[in-house]
Amino acid sequence: MSNNPVKHLISATIAAAVAGGVATSAHAGDKPKMEKCYGVAKAGQNDCAAGPGTSCAGTSTVDYQGNAWKLVKAGTCLKIQTPKGNGSLTPKQS
Repeated sequence: MSNNPVKHLISATIAAAVAGGVATSAHAGDKPKMEKCYGVAKAGQNDCAAGPGTSCAGTSTVDYQGNAWKLVKAGTCLKIQTPKGNGSLTPKQS
């Protein structure tokens, strides 16, 4: 190995950059926690469980159907406002 201080500095800088990139990419794959939010999906855009007469995802029949849910980032559901009111963590009357 060389005793050249510039080469040591460059090597150390490259090693730190690579280590930082690995640490950053480990967090990039983390998925945010999600929750079911009822009454916020437009017709046909629900994720699942749209009530009687529907099968699953994409089957809600009206905008903001109270028994149809959409997955949203945890902690945001009750803050979502629609023409029919705020999102709900439980099914609600349409």
